[in-house]
Amino acid sequence: MTTEVKVPALPESVSDGVVVVWHKQPGDAVERDEALVDIETDKVVLEVPAPVDGVLEKILSAEGTQVMAAQVIGVIRTNGATVMPATSVGANQEPGQDVRPEHDQPLGPAVRKLLAEHRLQPGQIPATGKGGRLTKGDVLAYLAQPSSPVVAEFSDDAAVLLKPPVTEAPRPVAPTPGLPEIHEDRPQKRVPMSRLRARVAERLLQASLGTAMLTTFNEVDMLPVKQLRGRHGKSFAETHGVRLGYMSFFVRAAAEALKRHPDINASIDGEDIVYHGFCDIGVAISSERGLVVPILRNAEYMSLAEIETDILEFAEKGKSGKLSMDEITGGTFTITNGGVFGSMLSTPILNPPQSAILGMHSIKDRPVVIDGEIVIRPIMYLALTYDHRIVDGKSAVTFLRTIIELLEDPASMLLDL
Repeated sequence: MTTEVKVPALPESVSDGVVVVWHKQPGDAVERDEALVDIETDKVVLEVPAPVDGVLEKILSAEGTQVMAAQVIGVIRTNGATVMPATSVGANQEPGQDVRPEHDQPLGPAVRKLLAEHRLQPGQIPATGKGGRLTKGDVLAYLAQPSSPVVAEFSDDAAVLLKPPVTEAPRPVAPTPGLPEIHEDRPQKRVPMSRLRARVAERLLQASLGTAMLTTFNEVDMLPVKQLRGRHGKSFAETHGVRLGYMSFFVRAAAEALKRHPDINASIDGEDIVYHGFCDIGVAISSERGLVVPILRNAEYMSLAEIETDILEFAEKGKSGKLSMDEITGGTFTITNGGVFGSMLSTPILNPPQSAILGMHSIKDRPVVIDGEIVIRPIMYLALTYDHRIVDGKSAVTFLRTIIELLEDPASMLLDL
C-alpha cells in the first residue's frame, strides 16, 4: 500500500512553489509528521511533513522543480515495508534504491545513489569512514581509478562522462596602464534567484515606479532610553525572560505617533484612501533567504515585553524559514534597523501599499549643543520615507518629530501622557 505526498494548499495570491530540499531520500524510513520536504514560495518556506509512517519509495519532483498546490511529489510505502540490507545490486535496480554493505553499515543518501547509478556493490569499494563506513568520497575515488570495472563496462562515449570536465583556460586579462598584470583566475558563480529574493526585487521595483517616494531626516538623542535600559535592563530580563532592546521603544513611539497622525497610517486602494484604525507595525528582519517583514498586530496595545518577545520569536522563525503567511501579511507601517549592521544613514524604500517606513541607524556619540553648552550625546539619525501622494511634507516632518519627542522623554510615552 502506498500514500502520495502532495504539495499543501498554497497561501492566497501564491500560485506555485519550488522544491528546495528533500530531507529524506528513496529507501529512507519516515515517521508521521516528520519533516519530509521544504517548498519555497515567493513569501515563505512551507515545511511539508510526512503524512504517514513508512518508507519513502519515490521522489517525483526533484529539488529545484516548480510545483503546484495538490501536486503529487512523492510516494511513501506504508504496508509495513522496511529498509532491508542488500547483499547484491541487480542490473535492473533503480537509482536511489537502498543499498547496504555486507557488514550492514548504514549508508548516506548520496552513497546509495552513486552505488545504484553505477551498479556497484558496497563490498567492492574500500571504506575509510568512521567504523568502516562507506563514504561518498570512497565511491568517487573508486570511480576515478583507471582500472575501475565501471569504466571498462561502459562504452568509450559513456566513460568520458566519468572523467573530470575539461575547462577552457581563462583568457588573459589586458593589464591596465600603471597597474601590475593579473595572472590569477577570475572565478564567478551563477545561481538562480530564490523565490523570496525575486519577490522582494519585484516589490521594491513596484515601490520605486508606483509611488512618489520622498524622505525626511532628523536625529534623536538616545540618552534617556539608554539610561532607562541601564537602570532596568537586568530586572526586565529576569522578569520577562527577554532582553530589553531599542526596537520595542521605537515600536511604541511609532504606534503612538500613528494614532496622532492618521494620514501616515493610511494606504491607497484604487482611487480611495484607506485610513486604518489599528497599528499593525512590520519589523524588517534579515534572514539567509532575504528580507522578511513579520507584523506586530495591534502594536498600540502591546507592552515592551510583548513586543520584545514577539520580535525574538519572529527572528528565530525567520532564520529557520518557518514564518507563516499570516505573520508576514498586511501591516500598516514598517520599521527597519540598518544600524545593527553599522549603517550611519540610508533611505528606506516603501513597503506597498503602506504610506511610510521608518529607518533606524547606528547610535554614535556626537557633540551637540544643549542649553548653550557643547556636550557629548548618543545620537541616532532617523529617516522617514513616505508616499507624497498621501502624505504632505508637513505631516511627515511632524510625525517624525513626534517619534523623537517620545523617545527623548520615554516616561511620557510609557505613562500615556
